[in-house]
Parts: sequence; C-alpha cells; structure tokens
Amino acid sequence: MKKISKYKVDISILMCIILFAIISIVTIGSAEKLLEDSNHLILRQTLWYVIGFVLIYFIMFIGNHFLYKNAWILYIIGVLSLLLLLFFGSTINEAKCWFKIPGIGNIQPSEFMKIILIIVIGRMINDFKDKYKSPSVLQEFIFLIKVAIVVLIPSILTFLQPDTGVVLIYLLITFVMLFISGIRYRWFILVFGIFGFLIAFILITYFVDNDLFIKIFGSSFFLRVDRLLDWSNGIGYQLENGITAIGSGGYLGYGINNTPIYFPEPQTDFIFAVFSNNFGFAGSVILICLITFFDLRLIKLAVESPNNINKYIISGIIGMLIYQQLQNIGMTIGLMPITGITLPFISYGGSSLLSYMIMAGIIFNISNESIRYRN
Repeated sequence: MKKISKYKVDISILMCIILFAIISIVTIGSAEKLLEDSNHLILRQTLWYVIGFVLIYFIMFIGNHFLYKNAWILYIIGVLSLLLLLFFGSTINEAKCWFKIPGIGNIQPSEFMKIILIIVIGRMINDFKDKYKSPSVLQEFIFLIKVAIVVLIPSILTFLQPDTGVVLIYLLITFVMLFISGIRYRWFILVFGIFGFLIAFILITYFVDNDLFIKIFGSSFFLRVDRLLDWSNGIGYQLENGITAIGSGGYLGYGINNTPIYFPEPQTDFIFAVFSNNFGFAGSVILICLITFFDLRLIKLAVESPNNINKYIISGIIGMLIYQQLQNIGMTIGLMPITGITLPFISYGGSSLLSYMIMAGIIFNISNESIRYRN
C-alpha cells in the first residue's frame, strides 16, 4: 500500500484558497481608496492570510480527532467569550461584537463560534447515531431538544450584541447538519411551521402598528427589521451606490484601484461591488465560477468521505459557506436583505478569515483521510 503523507492536501481546494487570497488582497487594495482612514488594510489582510496558512498547518498537525474529542471544551470557551463580550467588548457601529486587543486589532468571537458549533453538533449527531441505530420518535425529540439548547445559548448571546446575521448562520448550520443526519422530516415541517408563524406575526405587527411592535420587541429590534426590509424597496444609500458601482463597471470594469463611486463598508459587506466595478461582468462571472467550483469540490469530498462525522462536519461548512456567498452577493445586487454578512475568504476581517482557514485545515484532514481510505 502506498504511504500517504499526513500533510497531503487536496491541490484543487488549496489552489482555490490561494486564488481567493490574491483576489481578496487586490480588491481590498481598491476598497482602501474609498476610505478616509484605511489603516493599512492590505498589509493586515496579507498578515491574516499568512497566519491563516499557519493555522491550516497547525490543524493538520493536531488532527480532526483532537478537535472532535475536545468539542465541549471548545464550546465552553466559545460561550464564555460571547458572554464576556457583553461586558468587556468594544462598541463599534452600536454593536458589541469585538474584543479590542492592543497590537493585534479586533477579535470577533462569534466568527469562531460558527466553526465550534459545527464541530459540537457534528459530534452530537455522530454520538446519537452510534447509540441509537433506529431511534424512536421520543429519542429523536429528546436529542433535538439537547441540540436546540446547545444552539440557543450562543444564539441569544450573539443576538444581544446585536448581530442578527450570525444568529441566522447558527440556525442554518444546525438545520443543514440535522437534515443530512437523516432524522425524521416531520421535525423540519414542525419547526418551519413555527418559524413561519413567528415571522408572519412579526411582519404583520411591524406593518400594522409600529408603536405596538416597539412595545413588544423593543426599538433595537425594530431598527434591525427596518434595515432588513430596506432592500425590498431598493432604497438605501449603500445599496443604491453599490448597485450603481456594479452596473457602471460594464463588461471589463474600470481596472484595479479604480472605484469612482463611494459606498459604505466597501472592504467587508460590499466587497463584491468593488470587485465587479474593477473587473466588470467578465471578472464577476470568473469569481462566481471559482466559488462554485470550490463548493462543488467540498460537496464531492463530503460524498466520498467514509466517516460519518466528517460528512456532518463538511455539510455544516458547506451550508454556511453557500449561505454567506448567496447572501453577500445577493444583498450587494439588491436581491437579498442587507444583513452585514461578509463574502468568505474575500472580505476583509481577521476573525472571519481565520475561522475559514481553520475550516480549511479540517477539510484538508478529511480529504487526507479519504485518500488513505481509497488507497
């Protein structure tokens, strides 16, 4: 049998990440031109990528088994960091989502909580499947209550920051992983029915009586709903200028470092608008094709993996990535509500990028296991 190196990686996935890094750094360089105080974003993003590749090597060194084994320790650390954030976090744009660390920058615990939840839920599903080969309805119900509690704790803490967008990602990760696990579909119908009723109640109250809405849910939640609904009318300075920037780029764009139209958060939420303005329709199609190829490689890896827990973990990662990709690009072109969701591997941000690189390390470990299995 041919010996497979512990540190062998899937070249196609690695090349995608390298291309993402190049695209990210170049596009952030263009976004800097729109900011009065850029604070060396190119240098910082380059540094985050270097640290990220070191993290990938570290994750491959310790192995996925170490992460799965210590999932609950990671969960406790993640929840404590979210709790401490409410008391000691730095307030930026009226939200306490970051710890400000001198000499390093802002660290956003919720970004790491996403991958922690994926690992914890993956282990919970795997342990449940190992214990019950043919679980009863009651056994599944008890299991789902446990999962709901595990997800609800960080969701509440993140919502209080407030960061509704990340809470939606927590919930999406949970639904995707549970769906892949093969539990009875009746639970999804029940949950979607409850969510549908709650959303209908919230929207009806919002449109019928704003004062009553504020009394029930508070002014902070009212402003968040108001912002989410701005997209349906195509209004808002950021959205209007972002769409104009994309449309004015034409077929080939204005070129690198040429973004003549200003809009807020060009380096994070609206990074796709900067890229489209610089590289036009042709460049946007190439980027979307690269993202699609990357996602398909992960899906193929999940299908081929012989280990069930690996399938659950990758499904959570894929669900999160696809949602963020669709949400970010969709909100940039006015098809989705603006929720502050960044574009994975492309948008500026140390915490988000490092969390994706940790996921990449996990993916490479799973890929290596699949190679060993085939050989």
